[in-house]
Amino acid sequence: MGKFSNRYIGIYPILLVVLVITTLISIKFGAITITFEDIYAALTKVYRSRDQLNLTERIFLDIRLPRALTCIVVGASLAMSGVLMQALFRNPIVEPGLIGTSSGAALGASLYFVLGATFKIHAGVWTLPIAACAGGALSTLIVFFLSRNKIGGNRSVVGLLLTGIAINALFLSGVGFLSYIARDPQARSITFWNLGTLSGANWYSVIIIGTSSCLCMLWALRYTKHLNALMMGEEEALFLGVNIKRLQLTIIAINVILVAIATAFVGVISFVGLIVPHLLRLTRGSDNRFLLLGSALLGGILLSLADLAARLLLMPAELPIGIVTSIVGVPVFIILLRKNNYYF
Repeated sequence: MGKFSNRYIGIYPILLVVLVITTLISIKFGAITITFEDIYAALTKVYRSRDQLNLTERIFLDIRLPRALTCIVVGASLAMSGVLMQALFRNPIVEPGLIGTSSGAALGASLYFVLGATFKIHAGVWTLPIAACAGGALSTLIVFFLSRNKIGGNRSVVGLLLTGIAINALFLSGVGFLSYIARDPQARSITFWNLGTLSGANWYSVIIIGTSSCLCMLWALRYTKHLNALMMGEEEALFLGVNIKRLQLTIIAINVILVAIATAFVGVISFVGLIVPHLLRLTRGSDNRFLLLGSALLGGILLSLADLAARLLLMPAELPIGIVTSIVGVPVFIILLRKNNYYF
């Protein structure tokens, strides 16, 4: 533990400071500029009476602050998911969106939007996240089992990615069909989901995504040593007492919860889980204990910057955040493919 602390602990304060600065900048700038005086006044007035708040202070408390916090918890969820999946498959090019989790979660949520309104299904607090989790779990398990080789039951990265591409196409076609048959408000919601948007962020999304993110982090930390052992190979991990099948199912379950609940509220945001772990590996190595905690901070930083760009580039209009992350993520993905000699 001492070696781990000496090597990695120093980067956490740096990431935390950068996260705070990035969050403050994200809160300050937008269609309406919010000064630090407005922020201080809103935080002091809210404890006394919300009736004393002016328009700018209400925008800060009801729109900018929950949106900024949603950026942090969503970025943390997607980045941690990327760390877990890359460690499980022992490859830096695996990303949650590439193996069907995001598209499955989008289909589950789309089914809830369309069929829930048609059949008047009760919209409880957890109904939407449960629907997204069910879709994400279904798509991920399909990819997981179809990518197995007939001999030995092993999974190659190429087979995993090709299967993920096929399942992504299948589930996204389902989302497209639901958009076609949906009424105008439902179709608009589904369209925004496919592109990723934080415009609907609120305190409800902060609480639910933040809770799932923290619980999954604590759950995943119990298995970081197992993932470190798995990096040496399955035979070595078995020799060290790691139950490979149990570990695979556990990590996939954590991945589904992280990605599906985030997707349920902000839509499909790709490549965060690909970029963040790779950047951290360049700075400090591949210890999954460090990567998991560090990715939570760096994921929040990168998604906050992407959200700031999405709001400012076409101001006063807003660019879907999924477009921004894809513009950055696609070149990084191609570079990783060439660097690791994966030619299809």
